Amino acid sequence: SGGPSRSDLSGLYHLGRTLGRGHFAVVKLARHLNTGQLVAVKMIDKTKLDVMATSHLLQEVRCMRLVQHPNVVRLYEVIDTPTTLYLVMELAEGGDLYDYILRHEGGVAEGTAKRHFAQIVRAVAYCHQLHVVHRDLKPENVVFFPQQGAVKLTDFGFSNLFQPGTMLATSCGSLAYSAPEILLGEEYDAPAVDIWSLGVILYMLVCGVPPFQETNDSETLVMILDCRYCIPEHVSVDCRDLISRMLQKDPSRRASLEEIEAHHWLQGLDTALLSPEAPPHWLSGALSPSSPRSGVPECGDLLAARPPTQQVSYCTWPLCHFVSDCKKLLKSECSRTQ
Repeated sequence: SGGPSRSDLSGLYHLGRTLGRGHFAVVKLARHLNTGQLVAVKMIDKTKLDVMATSHLLQEVRCMRLVQHPNVVRLYEVIDTPTTLYLVMELAEGGDLYDYILRHEGGVAEGTAKRHFAQIVRAVAYCHQLHVVHRDLKPENVVFFPQQGAVKLTDFGFSNLFQPGTMLATSCGSLAYSAPEILLGEEYDAPAVDIWSLGVILYMLVCGVPPFQETNDSETLVMILDCRYCIPEHVSVDCRDLISRMLQKDPSRRASLEEIEAHHWLQGLDTALLSPEAPPHWLSGALSPSSPRSGVPECGDLLAARPPTQQVSYCTWPLCHFVSDCKKLLKSECSRTQ
């Protein structure tokens, strides 16, 4: 009924309602036929992918297979068919952090914010230890698992592997969460851009609104590049200090993850790490490179007919054309305000 791409999934999963959709992908709720376990299946239409999108997809799969942590959404298995790539993932029943923040006008109580934020920091620290930079950290990419009492990081579509000390050059992510150096189109230190985004996330958790969100993109851009934001009175001194340590215009002055984890505001939490769950028994071996399932290629072979060429700069907002014009203006503005 659904053509050849469906038949590979039909014996394993029953697809349900649509949970979300992107440019090339649809995410559906699915039930594993043998066990009844609910999962999320990201269905990617390979016929629509250009070289750039293919390379992002390969990075996403590569990085998600690498990062297996209690605060990162698990990629259970990859099913590759001629037209469609299926990523079978852990299902977040509790929605995302963005909707959660919207439901808490004026921000979340600091005790609660601290619990959520500590888990996000732990996930990012784990990724960085494996030399994976996320580059699209935002509340929409943090999801709730109420039964486990956990929040987890998801959407590694912009993630990349980095060598410590080596700079990256691709601009990606979303304007309101992007570090100044990315918006200036400069080469940047990979871990530092994630730290900036963590600062934006913590600000949103305790304030209920983004720190840099003006009526139009160019005004927002100016605020970010000037690092101009206000913290409401109700935020505690410690929390205020932690936010300011992350939202530093100069990447070399931003707090490291170790400094963030050791910060006074984050102390007093039960630090017992959730022990990583074993993958469900029905997937034993599905993701181990040594025993690829018949008909399921290793992710390195996916879409092999169209290998990604060199890394191309990629913007997800329509700012590229005027960023360069703004630069001269902003550089003169910045030198005046320093």
